[in-house]
Amino acid sequence: MKICGVELSGNDAVISLLTLSDGVFNIPDCRVAKISIGDANDTDKMKHFQFSFSKLMQDYQVERVVIRQRQTKGKFAGGAVGFKLEAAIQLIDGLKVDVISAAEIKEGLKRNPPPVSFKETGLKQYQEPAFMVAYACIMK
Repeated sequence: MKICGVELSGNDAVISLLTLSDGVFNIPDCRVAKISIGDANDTDKMKHFQFSFSKLMQDYQVERVVIRQRQTKGKFAGGAVGFKLEAAIQLIDGLKVDVISAAEIKEGLKRNPPPVSFKETGLKQYQEPAFMVAYACIMK
């Protein structure tokens, strides 16, 4: 199974790919670590973001996308652009997309901690939340 973890931050969708085959994890190389949007109020740019994300998932034959859920209220609430990006990803035809809460991620990591430290994965530091989302979900 190939899964893509997504952390929405500002105008970016930070991604991390992860595969599980015969009990062995692999972090495939990916041509991009994040997909950004300049102006989320521009319809053409939103369509381009959606197309770019969809094309990336097709190119890497991703079976499932998991987005880390953000709070809707309070001090740590997600911004409007992030919610627009989430909707754009969720509305891609033929792509299975799930939104996973922080509590579910924490519980999954508690039950099945990653076998290696994040630094050993070779991913960029800002990809850690996306990787943890993918790992917690693939271990469910």
